[in-house]
This record gives sequence, C-alpha cells and structure tokens, in this order.
Amino acid sequence: MDHDLGPTGPGWLVALETSGLGESLRQSVWLYPLVEIAHILGFALLVGAILAFDLRLMGVRAPLLPADALARLLLPVAVAGFALAVPTGLLLFTTEATALAGNPAFLAKLALIGLALLNILAFHSRAGRRMAAWNLSERPPPGARFAGAASLALWVGALACGRLIAYL
Repeated sequence: MDHDLGPTGPGWLVALETSGLGESLRQSVWLYPLVEIAHILGFALLVGAILAFDLRLMGVRAPLLPADALARLLLPVAVAGFALAVPTGLLLFTTEATALAGNPAFLAKLALIGLALLNILAFHSRAGRRMAAWNLSERPPPGARFAGAASLALWVGALACGRLIAYL
C-alpha cells in the first residue's frame, strides 16, 4: 500500500492505521519484523501442536499414546501459541488495517480461525469429554476422527490464507 496517498476506508480503520502504534510499526526497521516473527512463532506453536493432536484424533499412530495424555502435553502449547499469535496479529493489523479489511485472504483466514475455534468447542463438549476412556488398541470414535480432520483442514487453511495475504 502506498502510504503517501493516505489510507481510505471506514473511520475506525483509518484511525487505527494512522495511530502512533501503526505508524511506529511501519516506520521502525526492527519492530515490524520482530512482531511478525513472534506472530509466526505463535502460529507455528499453535498449528504444530494441533496437527500432532489432530493426527492422534484421526487414528494415525493411535496405539502409541493415550489421547488424554497427548492432550495434556500439546494443548497448553497450542494455547500458548494462540496467546502469542492473537496480540501480534492485532499489532500487524494496525499497520495496514484499511487494506487488510478488504483482503479476501485475510477475511478467509479470520473465518477459518473462527470455524476452527468452534470445532474445538464442539470437540471438547462431546467426544473429547470421554478421551480417557478410549482404548489404546482401537481408533478414536467417529466424532473425534471427524473433529480431528476438520481441525487439521481448518488450521492448515488458516495458515495458507495467512501466507496468501501478501499476494492478494
């Protein structure tokens, strides 16, 4: 985006983009890259931990680890990654708020993240409640396998959309 012409769009997006925070992030040689690195690290932690857990839910290498033990190991990593990715994503948004608000890849990323969060809630309120009872010798129940496959597709889709933001 050419900032010499000034941002155009809804007032709150223009105000956000022209705020001291947005200007500082755009003007600093180091600040934007550091925030972007933290955002990527957060997403890597989130998607990496979720991917490993999703594969277990789908029954890949299921007999090796109890699902509830894997959840206790990986889900805090995913939560930490999400806790890092959200605020750094908001900071990055301030630098190009008006352009990002109309970017189809950015909007798709937000929609996929929303659906992925709904999938997490549905899993933990249904099939996930009985993880400790799953037998190591059997595949997880169909609801868990579906939740794992949906989660995998949604988070990888969000990751791909995040990369496509710069190209659309």
